[in-house]
Amino acid sequence: MLTNYLPVLLYMLIAIGLVGVIVLLSEFLGKKTHTYQKDLPYECGMDPIGDARHRYAVRFYVIAMFFIVFDIEAIFLYPWGVIFKPLGWFGLVEMAIFIFILVVGLVYVWGKGALEWE
Repeated sequence: MLTNYLPVLLYMLIAIGLVGVIVLLSEFLGKKTHTYQKDLPYECGMDPIGDARHRYAVRFYVIAMFFIVFDIEAIFLYPWGVIFKPLGWFGLVEMAIFIFILVVGLVYVWGKGALEWE
């Protein structure tokens, strides 16, 4: 039974070994010149301004979570659209309930002012 997994184990060992060899070769063969300009953080060609460790407002994270929620909604809509006809009315009502729940959540956060950008 374990002989079935031998090719997978061999493949993993070869992949891990190859990664190790590449990392070691880059360590030994690569240039190691550090300059002030190289060690600066890259900011789209602009000179860095201020400290990189400043605090962000919670609103950035809230907007990111809304974006993820509505991306997940879109991901669920695609397979539903592909098999819409075989599902019939049941599928339509089920998706309407799903979208209704999301709209209720959107109206709630909108009413709380979470979408207001100041």
